[in-house]
Amino acid sequence: MVKVLISDKLSPKAADIFRNRGIEVDTKVGLSPEELISIIGEYDGLAIRSATKVTPEVLEAATNLKVVGRAGIGVDNVNIDAASGKGVVVMNTPHGNSITTAEHAIAMMFAAARQIPEANASTQAGKWEKSRFMGSELNAKTLGVIGCGNIGAIVVDRAQGLKMKVIAFDPFLSPERANDLGVEKVELDALLARADFITLHVPLTDQTRGIINAEAIAKTKKGVRIINCARGGLVVEADLKVALESGHVAGAASDVFEVEPAKDSVLFGVPNFVATPHLGASTAEAQENVALQVAEQLSDYLLTGAVTNALNMPSLTAEESNKLQPYMMLSQQLGSFAGQLTRTGLKAIKIDYEGSVASLNCRPLTQTIVASLLAPIMDSVNVVSAPVIARERNIDVSEAKHERDCDFQTMIRLTVTTEQGERSVAGTLFGGKRPRIVNIKGIEIEAELGKHMLYLTNEDTPGYIGALGMQLGEAGVNIATFHLGRTAPGQDAIALIELDSPLDAAQLEKVKQLPQTKQVTQLKF
Repeated sequence: MVKVLISDKLSPKAADIFRNRGIEVDTKVGLSPEELISIIGEYDGLAIRSATKVTPEVLEAATNLKVVGRAGIGVDNVNIDAASGKGVVVMNTPHGNSITTAEHAIAMMFAAARQIPEANASTQAGKWEKSRFMGSELNAKTLGVIGCGNIGAIVVDRAQGLKMKVIAFDPFLSPERANDLGVEKVELDALLARADFITLHVPLTDQTRGIINAEAIAKTKKGVRIINCARGGLVVEADLKVALESGHVAGAASDVFEVEPAKDSVLFGVPNFVATPHLGASTAEAQENVALQVAEQLSDYLLTGAVTNALNMPSLTAEESNKLQPYMMLSQQLGSFAGQLTRTGLKAIKIDYEGSVASLNCRPLTQTIVASLLAPIMDSVNVVSAPVIARERNIDVSEAKHERDCDFQTMIRLTVTTEQGERSVAGTLFGGKRPRIVNIKGIEIEAELGKHMLYLTNEDTPGYIGALGMQLGEAGVNIATFHLGRTAPGQDAIALIELDSPLDAAQLEKVKQLPQTKQVTQLKF
């Protein structure tokens, strides 16, 4: 009999779902890592929330484990790379607590605007300090929403009900989607300058880490209030503390922190700061919803092979999986490459399959490309949800198959259309299994992507490569591989450089200042 372990506190109805579908289930909450490792080999499925840590050690001992289901959005407690290596599917429930989290952001906005926690403490201490707690109305104020995905869109709707004017910064928000939501799409600097309240609803990525820092806060109007119910690390806590103490930021509220559990934050005790212990998803309704959803998803997969909300695999059969696996790696690299270089709203994604790949089931490849393209900036996107998100945002996704001969036996070409124009990247498989980038923006190049890559565009002039190499050498960063391409002598050139370690901000800035440099972007794979 198929057997599932529930190792975190879930609604009792989740266990009932497993039993009603003929699955044996054990509920063992509060296991130590050693205890979990000692028993995990008995189970085919594991249902968790945030307490259980699914580490490489746990996965190594999980000899029968086929699927991990996270009741909630974040999967920071699951080592997805290790799970993929062991063939374990990782699922989450990305929409089960969206309303709850959005409502908490609105509640925190009210608390910061009206100083509710401080007023409550003062009043219950026997004081009556009406003049001390002068608040601010939300009515007619401008709310700046950073990230207009599922949760952000709900916040927009609730804020409009409060008669707020809403502006939004989201590189993946199309003009059509912005119009549907009734928001004005703006660039980040414009949002910072205009907003009376700022609320964050983006994932924590290399691009969004520290998005609200001293430099960003300096661009805001005096008296702004900042709300973060998304992820710790989006706001630089030390910089926010300085701004609160100076009075430039009139109030702030955070449900998330750089280090959690947050037992000692620099923000604690700062005037006009409201804190809650990551309560965004903590309502009875949300807990019930995600518990029932994850039980259904795990049951479907274990009994029928159906995949829903998987983070590390597309929907496909076992037979197709073996054939598509090398192409999946190539598709992930192409999508991630384009996604990390996208800075403006997406309008269209076109994928051309040429040669032998055109005879295969390409839908999982398309899903993988779209998910990898959206992942650098969007929260909770996966191969299942990516097509839905693209449709919601009016991003046209098309694919074409050409079994005609091409320059390579097989090739995938990704063309991305943004508000600034169109660009493409193409790749192939060497030896039928090794992904290679072979064309970028019409320029031929042959590059294998490593973990840390530096992408440059420059004017093709003598001495540039030498100056670049010297700059990297002075930074103490070793070059692993160096790939070059150009349109013609003296014209546009590109370089893809694999580094042993990434550049820090100062080192990257020095590379940008080299003469003839047009663009420099660090990529991570």
